[in-house]
Amino acid sequence: MIADVMKAYNEVINDYLYDLLSHCDKDYPVITESMAYSVKNGGKRIRPFLTLKFSEFGGLEKFNKGALSFASALEMIHTFSLIHDDMPCMDNDDLRRGKPTNHKVYGEAMAMLAGDALSIIAFEIIADAEADDKAKVRACKALSELAGYKGMVGGQVMDLQGEERKLDFREFTKMNALKTGALLRSTAQLGLAAAGCYDEQKCKDADEYCACIGRAFQIRDDILDVIADEAELGKPIGSDEKNGKTTVLSYMSLDEAQKLASDLTYQGINAVKKYGKISDDLCELAEFLLNRRK
Repeated sequence: MIADVMKAYNEVINDYLYDLLSHCDKDYPVITESMAYSVKNGGKRIRPFLTLKFSEFGGLEKFNKGALSFASALEMIHTFSLIHDDMPCMDNDDLRRGKPTNHKVYGEAMAMLAGDALSIIAFEIIADAEADDKAKVRACKALSELAGYKGMVGGQVMDLQGEERKLDFREFTKMNALKTGALLRSTAQLGLAAAGCYDEQKCKDADEYCACIGRAFQIRDDILDVIADEAELGKPIGSDEKNGKTTVLSYMSLDEAQKLASDLTYQGINAVKKYGKISDDLCELAEFLLNRRK
């Protein structure tokens, strides 16, 4: 079962992440506490898990230290984005995974700084990784591009624009590809970089897998905002509608949205399943994400 595989990987990932944030300056320990509060606030660790899986897909052994560093750097970026997303100037959420959001515990200014610090430490982690310099440069370029204004941040901008006017479906699709899909695409690029894999077809297929499940993941998020139980979701249901967000349900019915998510999921699976056993966990994860309840 993929859930059992993820649990075993996540124990290693969490130990690695927590150790990275275990050191603080005695004159201002609150910033490290704020950073660690959000990093330790649960989550499925999908992005670092995928990064490790793609390092194996590229030929590395399980739990390679360089790949673990790259995976941890990506999770720091992901956590920074969640802290900022939750703030009053963005989604204005009080809960994240059933717990008070960072700004509710540490205040808006400290939450903003914690997010900033996490976005920067990611590149320090890559620089210190047990990997060759070529891999580090490749990882830094991929992460900065896919997390920045050309990727995740650009998608967040389009999301904000969707609060002011209804995006057309082309714009909405692009928003999802950037906002959620870009960081998921970076899992393949960082994992394959750690492995020193430059096989053009394998890199292309890995990217298609990530792009497809990234879009499907966001569509499922939009669906869950309407149908999920609040205790399962870990935040108030219907928050997207309350905040005037443009979602997939602005364009189609629930059934149509779920079919689109399913089609994208199996397009992604088809991109990697030809590689045999090494892609089994990737295929099972895609189906798991398609049917998740939180």
